[in-house]
Amino acid sequence: MRLFIAGQKAFGAAVFDMAIERGHEVLGVSSPEHGSGTYTDGSPKLDRLRRVATLKSIPWMPAGTLRAENLPPGTDLILAAHSHDYIGMRTLRASRLGAVGYHPSLLPRHRGRDAVKWAVKMGDPVTGGTVYWLDRRTDGGPVAAQDWCFIKPGETAAELWRRALFPMGVRLMAEVLDELATGVIRAVPQDEAFATWEPSLDSQPLFKPELPQIGPPPEGFRVETRSLRHGT
Repeated sequence: MRLFIAGQKAFGAAVFDMAIERGHEVLGVSSPEHGSGTYTDGSPKLDRLRRVATLKSIPWMPAGTLRAENLPPGTDLILAAHSHDYIGMRTLRASRLGAVGYHPSLLPRHRGRDAVKWAVKMGDPVTGGTVYWLDRRTDGGPVAAQDWCFIKPGETAAELWRRALFPMGVRLMAEVLDELATGVIRAVPQDEAFATWEPSLDSQPLFKPELPQIGPPPEGFRVETRSLRHGT
């Protein structure tokens, strides 16, 4: 498939590498210009997703600038990989399949930008990760893949992310791409009876330039709404 990746940091770079390894074509990426730290000459380091894209001569655009008019023509799917950009309706419709993103919680629980921190802060014994279809609701679209993990006693949010939720996210993204490549769209509606939303602890609110929406599945694809299978 022909992909566009909106994301950042190590997770965005890992999803980029996974997509390339699986034979997909990445048409472009969107990320912050710089990451943390500096090079030996004192210049700021490039964001890791931007860096891996640059090494493969993939076009890059700054985070927050992705719109329908600059999405590469022929894009099949947008991957949101640690992206804090709000992808709007016109942009989603410009992609053949829309967009999927990874959220580090068992959606619909812990919607919001600091899901991992809130899971730890609230003392949850179990959490997980969800790949979901982006739609007009922030973190509220149908679930494409999901898995769970335990939270170790005393584990910090950063430790939980590195140990379990980061690799889980890459794996779930790969599973969704594999299914889509065979013509299957899995989309299980979230149960709003269990939804929670927690405010951001230390981040600015999302900038929402457009109201997003995903249209019907493209011709030739079937939608499966059976229950998701959870693993250990």
